[in-house]
Amino acid sequence: MALMDFIKKQFIDIIQWTEDDGETMAWRFPMAEMEIQNGASLTVRESQMAVFVNEGKVADVFGPGLYKLTTQTLPVLTYLKNWDKLFESPFKSDVYFFSTRQKIDRKWGTPNPVTIRDKDFGMVRLRAFGIYAFHLSDPKAFHTTLSGTMERYGSDDLEGQLRNTIVGHISDIFGESGVPFIDMAGNQVEFGNALKAKMDPLFQGYGLTLDGLNVQNISLPEELQAMLDKRIGVNMMGGMQAYTQFQTAEAIPLAAQNEGGLAGLGAGMGVGFGMGQQIAGAMAGALNPAAAAPTAVPPAPTSAPTAPVSTDEIVASIEKLHGLVGKGILSQAEFDAKKAELLKRLG
Repeated sequence: MALMDFIKKQFIDIIQWTEDDGETMAWRFPMAEMEIQNGASLTVRESQMAVFVNEGKVADVFGPGLYKLTTQTLPVLTYLKNWDKLFESPFKSDVYFFSTRQKIDRKWGTPNPVTIRDKDFGMVRLRAFGIYAFHLSDPKAFHTTLSGTMERYGSDDLEGQLRNTIVGHISDIFGESGVPFIDMAGNQVEFGNALKAKMDPLFQGYGLTLDGLNVQNISLPEELQAMLDKRIGVNMMGGMQAYTQFQTAEAIPLAAQNEGGLAGLGAGMGVGFGMGQQIAGAMAGALNPAAAAPTAVPPAPTSAPTAPVSTDEIVASIEKLHGLVGKGILSQAEFDAKKAELLKRLG
């Protein structure tokens, strides 16, 4: 009866794996109710490795090539070797194939801002994202730490763990480097190299090699980025003083359009002309901070007598005010009030 069972037994002559997708990293050769025949061939293609597991332990690792399997070259015992045990082998062996092809364009990024301590800004929150590439280099370590006895283990089973491991060490890199955020954002290659050096031993523990890690962007959350942009704008205009002068010049046309407008800025034409000089100085200072030194503008007299003016000067002033109405800087009511005031001075 045992002899008949032996004759009916199926034997495996060829062991190989043709990958049918690009994401499978480990695949177990189907062995149900079959035994490896003595002298069978093992084909391991380029970008593959094979592992024989006997009695739950890794027995041998094979790189790319064609191998003839015998009981002398493998710690695998089949029915053919156990005649004295009535073909009942106490040993069971499994064959696992591993893909060593490089996995590229893997995305990583911070789902939420990471809080760090920065030299320039103190405690800030930032975001970062990029890509990385890796390949399986140690199938024994990969088998014992990750894939185990699973029939198939894909990169999708591993992606989340690798991505979160990278993100979890970003704050450490910033803290250890001591480089301000502004300088770090301008040296993303160096930041990526430092992060890769931190990740290398962690990937090796899984039987993987980290081939590259790139940082594509480092940024602040929107509200903090808006504040940074404003600060950069102030610096570009020559500092806070020049920025204040520019803000004043920008506000004058808006004030002229409101009720009270420029008429509310002074009681007479002397004050109006003085304000015009201030506007011109503010604009000059904003456009050329180095050439426009701040000068003190004396306050307009409150009760000094009005200097006599000629008819031609008053007519010229009225014409200028009328031109401001046409440009929308003065309202018609403001023009009429100023015109009446000037005409009184003719009497």
